[in-house]
Amino acid sequence: MTVKVPKDKTIDNTLAIFKEGYNFIPKRVQNHHLDVYETRVLGEKVALLSGIEGAKLFYDTSLMNRKNALPKRVLKTLFGENAIQTMDGEAHTHRKLLFMSLMTPEALQELYEITTKNWARFTKKWSGMKKVTLYDESRELLCRTACEWAGIPLEEKEVKKRTRDLSNMIDGFSAVGPKHIESRRARKRSEDWIEGLILQTRQGDLHAEKGKAIYEMAMHKDLEGQPLDARMAAIEVLNVIRPLVAISKFIAFGGVALHEHPEIQTRVSLDDEYLFRFAQEVRRYFPFVPFLGARVDHDFTWQQYPFKKDQLVLIDIYGINHDPKVWENPDQFNPERFIDWDGGLFDLIPQGGGGYYTGHRCPGEWPTIEVLQASFRYMTKHLGYEVPKQDYSYNLKKIPTLPKSGFTISNVHFKN
Repeated sequence: MTVKVPKDKTIDNTLAIFKEGYNFIPKRVQNHHLDVYETRVLGEKVALLSGIEGAKLFYDTSLMNRKNALPKRVLKTLFGENAIQTMDGEAHTHRKLLFMSLMTPEALQELYEITTKNWARFTKKWSGMKKVTLYDESRELLCRTACEWAGIPLEEKEVKKRTRDLSNMIDGFSAVGPKHIESRRARKRSEDWIEGLILQTRQGDLHAEKGKAIYEMAMHKDLEGQPLDARMAAIEVLNVIRPLVAISKFIAFGGVALHEHPEIQTRVSLDDEYLFRFAQEVRRYFPFVPFLGARVDHDFTWQQYPFKKDQLVLIDIYGINHDPKVWENPDQFNPERFIDWDGGLFDLIPQGGGGYYTGHRCPGEWPTIEVLQASFRYMTKHLGYEVPKQDYSYNLKKIPTLPKSGFTISNVHFKN
């Protein structure tokens, strides 16, 4: 029996992305038997993919590539031009190994410890404040954490400026008007800053420790044995620290989850395995990345749909994390679902799927998990606070989204 691949009947659905946000792809694909759906965005034919099989296809590097898959507005704000997210083949694998070299067990343990240290530092600060918006404060906390972990010197007088720029790069990529313009300016300022440090590192004017991101990016050589262009090295350093600042959204959402499920707080504070499951469920349940793009490498047919060379393909990141065919009761927050989870590469994909070393899965996933575990352990074990009445809801039409209140706490004090 031939099943016709569903298509949007409208001429163009670009505006629908802004109107529907995270639900743009799930609304279409999950209502049909196939994992593919055709639409048009910015005047071109686009294939939308969802489900585990759709994710496997999307991350098959023999069928998909990343060349020209990301809009310029995203490269000029969030990722940086010509960065690892745009690469394929041997060059991508070589660059990916550079990022993965930063993720040793010792480095990740150090990140956990730096994060915990900064939580203690900020708790002392917050104890003198009437109210604390966790999202706002955790951005600065994580900026300090990311820079220290990456070996980047950060003077006290520049902390707020760097935090603001990194945050604007994250929040402004999907915006229009002044907010997007400021996001681009923040990107340029940040690249200028890090490029200067790269040059200082190469000249020996800045002592950088081997194994730290600033050192490894500065000294890295490409496949031809040439050092990275200083600007390119700076962009890749930002691709280490910027995602760590973005975790502030998960921390705010995690605060909401802990408040709404007080019965699990003790387990999060004491049980390492449960702490891991809680962090993973925060990443699965709450919205982060809505979708990602690739280009078709060559003509082929899949699930009766004819993919054409250079066609844009979008993978349903948020939808797969909430797909009832993948997760039992997906709209229920339940860390226990990860008790028997096999660590699949195509079901839990809040930061992308596929393999770490040769595929396009985000190398920052491991640091994300470390920071979240350190943060949620500290919040439940050492941070005392009250939660005033507020609006925890979040708007799925807004990309990226956040609890409306940013999760506000009061009467902050040390516990135990």
